Amino acid sequence: MSYASMYEEKLTTPEKAAAVVKSGDWVDYGFCVSQTKALDAALAARKGELEDVKVRGCVELWTPEIMKIPPAENPFSWNTLHMTGATRKLTANGNCFYIPMRFSEVPRYYRENYAPVDVAMIQVSPMDKHGWFNFGPSASYLAAMCERAKCIILEVNRNMPRCLGGHEAYIHITQADMIVEADSALGEMPASKPSDVDRAVAAKVVDEIPNRACLQLGIGGLPNAVGMLLTETDLKDLSVHTEMYVDAFVDLTECGKVTGAYKPIDRYRQCYAFAAGSKRMYDFLDDNPQLMSAPVDYVNDIRVLASIDNFISINNTVEVDLFGQLASESSGYRHISGAGGQLDFVLGAYLSKGGKSFICCSSTVSGKDGKQSSRIVPVLKPGAVVTATRANAHWLVTEFGKVNLKGLSTWEKAERIISTAHPDFRDHLIKEAEKMNIWRRVNKK
Repeated sequence: MSYASMYEEKLTTPEKAAAVVKSGDWVDYGFCVSQTKALDAALAARKGELEDVKVRGCVELWTPEIMKIPPAENPFSWNTLHMTGATRKLTANGNCFYIPMRFSEVPRYYRENYAPVDVAMIQVSPMDKHGWFNFGPSASYLAAMCERAKCIILEVNRNMPRCLGGHEAYIHITQADMIVEADSALGEMPASKPSDVDRAVAAKVVDEIPNRACLQLGIGGLPNAVGMLLTETDLKDLSVHTEMYVDAFVDLTECGKVTGAYKPIDRYRQCYAFAAGSKRMYDFLDDNPQLMSAPVDYVNDIRVLASIDNFISINNTVEVDLFGQLASESSGYRHISGAGGQLDFVLGAYLSKGGKSFICCSSTVSGKDGKQSSRIVPVLKPGAVVTATRANAHWLVTEFGKVNLKGLSTWEKAERIISTAHPDFRDHLIKEAEKMNIWRRVNKK
């Protein structure tokens, strides 16, 4: 049978495809841009027929239809490998939960039988002449997930970019059980405009980046500000090896800063585990041999990162205490995101020859009442989750300072961390450090 005939034989409607889901099933919705839409709506329409259906997703760019059902009558629960604003508020109704793990571990999580997958539903690009569908900008762990799935349903979307990769970026028609077609608009995550504080922090980081460095940028306005400022420098021959591909990399490439010419692995190629951004960025990724979509257990592997000289990792955090613990997933009990790849890149960058890991944040944050509070705190809030320990943190940067925390005693570390705090909060932090026995008489005031 030809691949075209096989395609027609497996083609069906979203409603018929969603009918395979049974009460008690675990259903995977794909990941980020590849999260299903038409199948999601069809499954939500079955709310009165089902009970206890557990759905797994990650980096949601929109709120799934199944999670718009009122909690009291919702048979679905959402279980996410990395939370975003699209699902964060759902935790309050007791029907949305985070799965804690380093992102690099997810493929193994599936392959070693920890993750049941009764039905997998994934948005993909159209089939090529050889019978292959592409996962778009979300390869990450989807091949591993499909290996575990009892039933695979592909939602073919002609708007999905075909993202070239070295491995595990595709799925074959012979692996699919059912196919539906739905040309929906892709979910976008446009880069937020950097604030003046973002630019001040970014400027301190940019000063530390040499020619031929390899970059990893995290999500948010601050890492994007670093990318923007790099376009204005004289730096050249930069490389990219990043968990998340963001719009700033497009700017860096188009202005000639990124060549990958001196990258020891995947030379000339920008390697990434997933991408989320603007339509302009998706168009840039489409069928572009300069880009390499790869599984996250390769992209985030500490051993891989260590093999790349001058690896520069730039990420955000929510809160830092005077011990140097980094809480990047939650603010107290309020869950915000997830472990992601932060620890992998903190460790990997430090192991790289000439490598540096930067954890960046604004020195203060405004509450709903407009009151400013310090992100530099004596101890983390109750319930706060430590993403990188005090033994792992390398560089900490705010608009007021840039400090290297490696190898310092507790009093040295406290002193340097306080030097990055907003001046209005430093006296209080010093008094608390004294109570905690991590402040010496000779420390600077």
